[in-house]
Amino acid sequence: MKGMLSVIIPAMNEEGNIPALVSAVRSAVEPLEVPYELIIIDDGSRDGTWNALKEASKDCPELKGIRFARNFGKEAAMSAGLKAATGECAVIMDADLQHPPETIGEMYSMWREGGYAVVEAKKRSRGKEGLVYKTFTKIFYGMLRRMSGLDLANASDFKLIDRRVIDVLNASNEYRPFFRGTVEWMGYPTGRVEFDVRERNAGRSAFTPVKLVKYALSSVSAFTAVPLQFATFFGGASLFASAVLWIIALVRAFVAPYVGAALILSAVMLLCTGLILISLGIVGYYLSRVFDEQKGRPRYLIGEKFDGGNGNA
Repeated sequence: MKGMLSVIIPAMNEEGNIPALVSAVRSAVEPLEVPYELIIIDDGSRDGTWNALKEASKDCPELKGIRFARNFGKEAAMSAGLKAATGECAVIMDADLQHPPETIGEMYSMWREGGYAVVEAKKRSRGKEGLVYKTFTKIFYGMLRRMSGLDLANASDFKLIDRRVIDVLNASNEYRPFFRGTVEWMGYPTGRVEFDVRERNAGRSAFTPVKLVKYALSSVSAFTAVPLQFATFFGGASLFASAVLWIIALVRAFVAPYVGAALILSAVMLLCTGLILISLGIVGYYLSRVFDEQKGRPRYLIGEKFDGGNGNA
């Protein structure tokens, strides 16, 4: 259908947000007077998110629900939504209403009038974030920019992408995709709008510090092999340090036999061992990604779904 818009929203443990979310999206999209579908993916929620979706569908025939058999992660949920999308373009956004639905209209108009394949919503302000989280994101985006050339500072998954981009993403067979980075990597014409991150409407974020670290490692390794070169760097650095410490050890051995030399040699051994283990860990992480890709398992498994009003499968 010409100009049809798909709105794709991953959700995990968002029972308290579903009614407000569906209402806000409908209020933002219906004034555009274009056909649309609202696809919400329940990513293995442990609360009443799925029942809330079924209840919301009674008053929203455009709502389609997909429920994973278990938690597969946000990237998998976005992949499932893109596979199910039938629109000429799709907006991906979060379920906690930190991404303001009112921005959808501006993104859609820019797509129709500007000929962009991607309309990215950039964060004007990041809202309330802890010092640790801000520091972590700054370090992560800095590392990603230096290693891969992708500048994702203040970027988010809140984007509008047209059918060209959707088809490329759907054709990808990556087991651990990185949506944000992949869209940037494509290089299609991109328009940008700005938004202010809001406070969560209800509930708590599903991202824990451990999940953030795993997400960062997966994202970096998906777009650059630079960390593998660290092993060579560590090897050269440890060789240089060992040479320097050996010279110091020999000098100290003549001044204070057995005392200074023993301590320095212990430091050399610990340094070399640590660098070797770090290098092996980096190599092992990349091998684990290759192993996951070669197994050929599906990114996600769908437990149940419904299409249209009344939550009927």
